[in-house]
Amino acid sequence: MTATAGFDFTGTTALVTGATSGIGHAVAVLFRDVGTGTKPRAEDYDTDLSGMTYRHLALTDNGSIDALAEEFSVLDVLVNNAGANFPGGLDESAPDGFAASVALNLTGPYRLTVGLRAALRASTATGGASVVNLASMSALRAVPLVPGYSAAKSGIVNVTRNLAVKWAKYDIRVTAVAPGTIDTPMTAPMHGAPELVASEIGHIPAGRMGSVDEIAPTIAFLCTAQSSYTSGAVFVVDGASDCV
Repeated sequence: MTATAGFDFTGTTALVTGATSGIGHAVAVLFRDVGTGTKPRAEDYDTDLSGMTYRHLALTDNGSIDALAEEFSVLDVLVNNAGANFPGGLDESAPDGFAASVALNLTGPYRLTVGLRAALRASTATGGASVVNLASMSALRAVPLVPGYSAAKSGIVNVTRNLAVKWAKYDIRVTAVAPGTIDTPMTAPMHGAPELVASEIGHIPAGRMGSVDEIAPTIAFLCTAQSSYTSGAVFVVDGASDCV
């Protein structure tokens, strides 16, 4: 027996940040519309970006954020996925590394979201426009290795709830998904430290890392008319690690 969900986003204009790898790419494949990356051109990536309209975006550059936001007069879906820990290789325990991580993972996505408010408000999608923010389990439990990233993702949870209330009158829904430990390019360095992998998996009753294909459908569902009564919620997809 095989039970799967399908999605029809025909006519939907979606913007997925960080769509060149990991969770962002898996989400963009479901939409096949507009994805962003940090490199100048789609051809600069090995990832298959066919069928997507590529846009350059640097979340630490206000000019880049504002320029992208100005390109849209109507937007049905925004998925704030782009982000990373240890930005620029900086130590997040140091003030500069902490600040850099918060700028990349919280301030930048917030600026983009607010910059796109008018375009989201102009959406005629059934159930209203949808913003889905990528939070993290590091927002809900201590991860001393990445305090800046954790603080930023905690901020994402708070921003999600506040914008959901503030923008309900505009028929814009705002939700968040908090993945657990997912096998992506960002977590790939963990495999070089078996003890770190063992420690992380020790927190996961499912006994393994998740895959991007187990996260993307949750994000996609939150962008459908079937979730039109859902806003301000944070969906945890983590193999039950938050229950331990």
